[in-house]
Amino acid sequence: MMIPSEPNMLLSFINLKLRDNYSSLQDLCDDLDIDYTELAATLAASKITYDPDQNQLKFK
Repeated sequence: MMIPSEPNMLLSFINLKLRDNYSSLQDLCDDLDIDYTELAATLAASKITYDPDQNQLKFK
């Protein structure tokens, strides 16, 4: 699955998916066949972190 590359769009896209369909970022990656390590690197480069308690991405 193609995911947005622009940081704001990526954050919005993933947060929408997490809110509506997935209980964790790992579940989202597994279901959508997204490499978790690659996504984590992309997020870190964009200064985006994942808060597992809120199941949400946030800018640092």
